Amino acid sequence: MTPSSPASAPPSIAERVAEVRARIDVACRAAGRDPHDVTLTAVSKTQGPDAIDAILASGQRVFGENRVQEAQSRWTARIAGLPDLELRLIGPLQTNKAADAVALFDVVETLDREKLARALAEAAMRRGRSPRVLVQVNTGAESQKAGISADQADALIATARLTYGLTVEGLMCIPPAAQDPEPHFKTLSALADRNGLAVLSMGMSGDYEAAIRCGATHVRVGTALFGERNRR
Repeated sequence: MTPSSPASAPPSIAERVAEVRARIDVACRAAGRDPHDVTLTAVSKTQGPDAIDAILASGQRVFGENRVQEAQSRWTARIAGLPDLELRLIGPLQTNKAADAVALFDVVETLDREKLARALAEAAMRRGRSPRVLVQVNTGAESQKAGISADQADALIATARLTYGLTVEGLMCIPPAAQDPEPHFKTLSALADRNGLAVLSMGMSGDYEAAIRCGATHVRVGTALFGERNRR
């Protein structure tokens, strides 16, 4: 038997990053958009140090994490050497973790209730540091999924801004897995337009090109960059 040839080897993380960026570029141009207007958020949850080192070496600097404690263990020691690093919390946030989230993350994408808005505002005041926030909208009204319902989102946006002084810059959604994502992306886009919000975090490994067609400014990609997720 002969050793596997390089052509049969799985793609490296650098090659995966290049492929995803190329597909983002094509999707943007097909939609008449500037590729620079779409940010790739690498979903780094469960990834080990070697994978993180490899994707950092490719130039990637925007990362999405699901859990505060896991993100602390992965990034706290790296932050000082990465002044252009941006960390985005993309998983549900408990109010008792708000202070830790404010200390670590640049953006919290999962604001979905007034109680959390209050906790983030109080933590920001104590810390003297206020992350930008996105309101997570449960566009599919799925009971098992976080996010505020679309018909209550306007009120939460206003409360977060006016009552708690948070910098609400956009919206986030995760469409139902078994449905066409485009109607959900369009719902989120219309809601953002109605509230004067410029940022739309929507689209993942399987549907980010559709999200770009619908106006996504940030796409959250994990599997297409790192391969199948490492299970705990």
